[in-house]
Amino acid sequence: MLSGAATSITVVLIVFFLFIEGAGVFNRKPIDDGYLLVVNATNKVKTLQPSQVKDVFDKKITNWNQLGGENRPIVLFRTSDITEYYTEEELGANFEHFPEKINELIQKQPGIIAFFSDKYKSDKFSGKELDIDKVKVWEFLSGEEWFPTAQPIAQMGVKPLIYGTLWVSFGAILLALPIGLAAAIYLSEIAQKRTRSLLKPLIELLAGIPSVVYGFFGLVVIVPLIQEMFHLPVGETGLAGSVVLAIMALPTIITISEDAMRNTPRAMKEASLALGASKWQTIYKVVMPYSASGITAGAILGIGRAIGETMAVLMVTGNAAVIPNTLLAPVRTIPATIAAELGEAPNGGLHYEALFALGCILFLITFGINMLVELVTNRKAHKKQ
Repeated sequence: MLSGAATSITVVLIVFFLFIEGAGVFNRKPIDDGYLLVVNATNKVKTLQPSQVKDVFDKKITNWNQLGGENRPIVLFRTSDITEYYTEEELGANFEHFPEKINELIQKQPGIIAFFSDKYKSDKFSGKELDIDKVKVWEFLSGEEWFPTAQPIAQMGVKPLIYGTLWVSFGAILLALPIGLAAAIYLSEIAQKRTRSLLKPLIELLAGIPSVVYGFFGLVVIVPLIQEMFHLPVGETGLAGSVVLAIMALPTIITISEDAMRNTPRAMKEASLALGASKWQTIYKVVMPYSASGITAGAILGIGRAIGETMAVLMVTGNAAVIPNTLLAPVRTIPATIAAELGEAPNGGLHYEALFALGCILFLITFGINMLVELVTNRKAHKKQ
């Protein structure tokens, strides 16, 4: 009882911490702490969407009338641009006049939009700070660009990461399920006892191989093979990730499916054979329907293994945060993104909390898969009763 209570409390606390950290991203603006986005005081524009700011600094939007302001060209300014307007003598030997000159420039340029640190904000500042909307849940989930370190505005669209995770995972299960099911049928119904006792431990041994070893195997063998077979510029694709994950998911699928098939009552199989059915007909008509819940559970748990895998996927998928249109394109998954970026994200910063939000999404996906396994298993148990 104590062990179960301690484990349950630990799991709840971990999940609570994960969601508390992840929810913090939706209480913040997608601009680095200590930085300002400023326009001339006469500018009619008061607030901008993060996507609008990005388009402005990417020069896709070049006039304020496209943002509801006056017909005036947009002038971009970053801190490094100050030398284009003032000499070093004007800025001072130690840049002591830097805040004053930025303030002066903002007053002179009615079409300016300036991005700079608040430590350069003059005491007599006369510009107008733009109000940037906070990160919204729907925009976070539906955004198509993941660039959390972009300046001046971070791009927090996780749609490519979710798509990449699902593409690679379901590609893996499509490859692993037929092979795993065939191997389970062979081990449970066809193989001799000696053969089974030899092969089953070898298959289960696959689950103990570190994922980085699978990643090296995929990088050295599978990636060049895919590149040559499909004449691609690079072999690091979603298909390479699917193949590696399919190999990693096979022990789970084979073991659970084989156990479910071996639990088929002997009387049912003998009755089928006594009625004239062949061995293959018995497997197809009796064994597989009876063990369908176990096979389904194995497949779903295999998907769960594929969705949560990190290192092997990080090594072979190309890590391109774009929405994939095919498995032959580079992709990036949620676990790979967390593993690659968490070490570089400042503790407590926007990027840090966004990665925890990704962890929340991954938790909900895997939790849903586990609940689906429970539902399928319990339904079969009720039918047997």
